[in-house]
Amino acid sequence: MIRLLPLAVFLPVLCAQTGENVLLVVNGNDPVSRQVGEYYRARRNVPSRNLCILNTTSEEEISWKIYEEQIENPVGECLRKAGLEERVLYIATTLGVPLKVDGSNGMMGERASVDSELALFYAKRKGTRFERAGPIPNPFFMVRDEPFQHPRFPIYLVTRLAAWDLADVKAMIDHGLAARNRGKFVIDLGPRQDDGNTWLRNAAMLLPRSRVVMDDTDEVLYNQKDAIGYASWGSNDAGRTRRWSGFRWLPGALVTEFVSSNARTLRRPPEDWFFHGWDDQDHMFGGSSQGLSADYIHEGATGVSGNVYEPYLTYCVRPDYLLPAYYQGRNLAESFYIALRALSWQGVVLGDPLVTLGKP
Repeated sequence: MIRLLPLAVFLPVLCAQTGENVLLVVNGNDPVSRQVGEYYRARRNVPSRNLCILNTTSEEEISWKIYEEQIENPVGECLRKAGLEERVLYIATTLGVPLKVDGSNGMMGERASVDSELALFYAKRKGTRFERAGPIPNPFFMVRDEPFQHPRFPIYLVTRLAAWDLADVKAMIDHGLAARNRGKFVIDLGPRQDDGNTWLRNAAMLLPRSRVVMDDTDEVLYNQKDAIGYASWGSNDAGRTRRWSGFRWLPGALVTEFVSSNARTLRRPPEDWFFHGWDDQDHMFGGSSQGLSADYIHEGATGVSGNVYEPYLTYCVRPDYLLPAYYQGRNLAESFYIALRALSWQGVVLGDPLVTLGKP
């Protein structure tokens, strides 16, 4: 049983972080990645010493050898040369930086998202060694009442400035800068009776009743107005008959869903594509029939979580930690990582790490 705690426990001593606390990671071989980096640097006043330019492939899926030689080691060198190992709290990768690392499959497999693996680099540079197989516990998971800081939490919080294209990424960044603490948190339960629905109900209970729209029927919520947060089963809800939610998203809106492979690709599918189910092999995209996280950025959301490979439900983002933390003033990166149980695993967070609604 999950014990519900009063909202007061979500009130850490908040420090306003800036571009000084972000390492911006750009693929120098990818024109769009460079453009994203330039746009974000200007909008968030990221110092030039906080820019890390990689010489790597633009392929989404890479080997562990390429990850270590072309991403992790160069990122470490960027941090070391600029003396930023402690000052940097957040790493922002960009569209065009590889997305996922291939390997063996399953609960003890070696597959992982690039961002989730990179989160461990702070501890690695201090000498900690991690097994490549299986998930690694996130030391910031469920930490409701402490600010994120080093060395108390020996990780970097890694998010990705990415969507279908440059225009969507620019809009996402601009929406984050306009975020305010207003609007509704929309929580849509599915027909399944398991931990996922319990977490969704708890999220609703931990938010002010006046700010919540919750549906616990078999129907799917569409066309909601003034949405600042959304949690659901996404394409895993058997009642989902539409690809697009039809929501009107407020600047700063976050989305999370219990979907296994919604961040499997950042390539844009055809406009008429729809998730038809696993039995319809002819209509898969990126190797899966499930929905895609970047659809929500295209619709106007500001931050979305997803998974590059199967994470299993227990390692999906927990809405009962994400949404209350964000409501209480945590920034986007901290809110998602408070809700993420494992690192060196499948999670990806699309969004500017510094976005915040401010205090209620």
